[in-house]
Amino acid sequence: MKIEVRRPTEREREEAGAWPVWEKEVSAFPWHYGEQETCLIIEGDVSVVAGAQAVSFNGGDYVIFPAGLDCTWNIKKPVKKHYKFG
Repeated sequence: MKIEVRRPTEREREEAGAWPVWEKEVSAFPWHYGEQETCLIIEGDVSVVAGAQAVSFNGGDYVIFPAGLDCTWNIKKPVKKHYKFG
């Protein structure tokens, strides 16, 4: 299970603009993805560790978390993102 981090296409950016927004302060916490989550990071600085994989992302990044993933979020600067499950 691999976390995908990349820049969104123009169409993906437009679609994500209609998704709900989630915000979280500086913190660290474990998380399990019961279904795939796709998100567009609006602002923040985050690293996520899942087993041997560690990824970092920030404002402007498009991130896809696969279903079944267990990971730990480490929010270094408050994060704000658009998100969609499924």
